[in-house]
Amino acid sequence: MKRLEGKTALITGSGRNIGRAIVLKLAAEGANVVINTRSNKDEAESVAEEARSLGANALPFIADVADHQQVTDMFAAAAEQFGGVDILVSNAAIRPKKPFTELTIADWEQVRGVVLDGAFYCVHAAMPYMEKNEYGRVVFFTGDGAFVGSATRSHVSAAKMGIIGLARGLASEFGPKNIRVNVISPGRIDTTRDMSWYPEGGMQETSNIPVRRLGTVDDIAATALFLITDDCGFMTGQTLHVNGGTNFF
Repeated sequence: MKRLEGKTALITGSGRNIGRAIVLKLAAEGANVVINTRSNKDEAESVAEEARSLGANALPFIADVADHQQVTDMFAAAAEQFGGVDILVSNAAIRPKKPFTELTIADWEQVRGVVLDGAFYCVHAAMPYMEKNEYGRVVFFTGDGAFVGSATRSHVSAAKMGIIGLARGLASEFGPKNIRVNVISPGRIDTTRDMSWYPEGGMQETSNIPVRRLGTVDDIAATALFLITDDCGFMTGQTLHVNGGTNFF
């Protein structure tokens, strides 16, 4: 029997890159999968077809995680088709750069809305199903920049660090109900990117990574699977740095 047979996983920001890789990893383990993108229906449908080719049931759903009503509608659709959500992978994020003194309230709210509010809306919608079944697995994402501190990206770092506090609080509160909550902090991963967020370049640089290579989306998907399965049954409220050995401490 596959390890996630009968479970339903919802993965935000899963039309490509890390999110897509996690969908396919969980689908291969027997999970029903809900694929979420903000607006690209073709990407969502394509990933859903890939998941179905692995024998999984798949539901593509277009929703902006920064919009509470759209998140509510997405979880309602998941409940209608699969009966609820057992596994949440909150992967959706944006990483715009802007000098702090030029930030507007709208810039701040846009980043917070996707990164932190979106994670909150999703886990708040998922938790009633998890509590009812006394089973839940939540994986959040932060990033290296939150720990290093990135010039012109303080609003992103703030939202990403907020994720860690949210995870620790939830882990303490819901651990007795067999609900585990952990965080992945990816390093430099070889993905398709919006390069306007990285005007200085350097995203292919490996000389300052101890293992001397970029991470792959499968490296991150394998970590997510580990956190979701009982292979990591005594770990909750933790942040795993999957970054090739980069050390911030």
